[in-house]
Amino acid sequence: MWAAFPGGSLGSMLKSWRHAAVWLHIITSVGWMAEALTLFVLMLIGSGGDPGRRASAMSMAHAIDLHLLAPLANASAFTGFLLAAATPWGFFRHWWVFGKFTITVVQFNVAIIVLSPALADAEQAALAGDPSPAPWGLVAGTVLMVSAIAFQAWLSVAKPWKRTPWAGAAKPQTGPVWVFAAAVCAPLADAGIGLVLGFPIPLLSVIALVTRLVSRRRSVLPARSRAAVGG
Repeated sequence: MWAAFPGGSLGSMLKSWRHAAVWLHIITSVGWMAEALTLFVLMLIGSGGDPGRRASAMSMAHAIDLHLLAPLANASAFTGFLLAAATPWGFFRHWWVFGKFTITVVQFNVAIIVLSPALADAEQAALAGDPSPAPWGLVAGTVLMVSAIAFQAWLSVAKPWKRTPWAGAAKPQTGPVWVFAAAVCAPLADAGIGLVLGFPIPLLSVIALVTRLVSRRRSVLPARSRAAVGG
C-alpha cells in the first residue's frame, strides 16, 4: 500500500536508499579514477633509472592496486550494475548505459587477467634488482583506464544517443528497497571481507546482483504472459 504513495514511509525509504546508492557509485568511481592516476604516476617513476626508486614505486603501485583500487573498482562497478538492474534505465535500453556497462566489463577483465598480474611481476622484478624499467604496457594500461572512466563520467552527464533497438515499449518498474540497500551495503561489506582475506572479492555484490536479475526476470515473465493473453 505504501509503495503507491511516494510520500509514505516506504517511498521515503526507497528515495533515501537510492540516493545513497548513487552517492556511493559516484564517490567510488571518482576514487577508482584517482587511484588509476596514482598508478600512472608510479609507473612513470618506475620507468626511471634509479633502482631503489623503481622498486619502491612498483611496490607501492602493487599495494594500491590490491588494497585500494580493486575494492573501489568493485564497489563502483557493482553499484552501477545494481542501479541499472533496479531502475527503468536497465542495461540495454539506452546506448549510453550499454556503453558504460560494456566498458566496465572490459575494464574488469583486462585488469584482472592482464594488468594486475603484470604489475605483480613488475614488482617482483624490481625488488630482485632487475634494471629494466616498468613495462610501458602498464603505463599505457593506466592511461587507458583513466580515459575509460573519464569517458564513462561524460556518458553519465551527457546521456547521448537514442534508445537501443532492444528497448521495449513498456518501461521497467523501479526495484524494491532491498536492491538499493544492497547496492550500498554489499560493496561496503565486500570491502571489509577483502581486508580480512587479504584480497578483494565482490562476493556479496555478485549475490545481490544475481538475486535482483532473477527476481526481475520472474516479474517480467508474468507481465508478458498477461499481455499475450490480452492481445
